[in-house]
This record gives sequence, structure tokens and C-alpha cells, in this order.
Amino acid sequence: MAKITDFVADAGAPGIIAGIGAVLLAPVVIPIIAGIGKPIAKSIVKGGIIAYEKSKGSLAELGETWEDIVAEARSEIAEEQYKPVFEASENRSNSQLTSK
Repeated sequence: MAKITDFVADAGAPGIIAGIGAVLLAPVVIPIIAGIGKPIAKSIVKGGIIAYEKSKGSLAELGETWEDIVAEARSEIAEEQYKPVFEASENRSNSQLTSK
């Protein structure tokens, strides 16, 4: 198992100094980065919300168009299925009328 002394020996003086510097500077640097990062993050979220709102209307129109296409296709299929039966019964009733 690795000991802390092995880590210190592997890191050397520059590694130890960098680690201590990071620990000491973190309370100063993190708020600065957060101060810069928060407006950037907020603008990204606002852009996403705006894009969503704009696309919502377009997607609704696309959905309605798609539903119309599907309904027309189903209607045509139904017409094709019932048309031969209707024509056959029409022909039979016409032939019965002419034969009397």
C-alpha cells in the first residue's frame, strides 16, 4: 500500500509547492471563476429556453401536418377498401332493376 511519504517523494518539491499554492489560492480563485461562469451559464440556459419556445410552435405545426397526412392516407385506404363492395352492390341493384 502506498504511503504518504511515497507520494511526497514522487511529487518532489515543485509538486508539493503547486499543491500548497492551489489550496491557498482556491478560496480566492473559485469565487472569481464562479463570478465569470455564472453569467455564462445563465446566458446558455436563457438561449436554450428561447430556442425551446420558438421550436415548440414549429413542432406543433409539424405534428398537425403529420396528423393530417396520416388521416388522409387512412381515408384513402378506407375508400379503396369499401369502393369495390359499393360498386358491386350498385351493379347488382342496377341489373335487378333492368331485368324486371
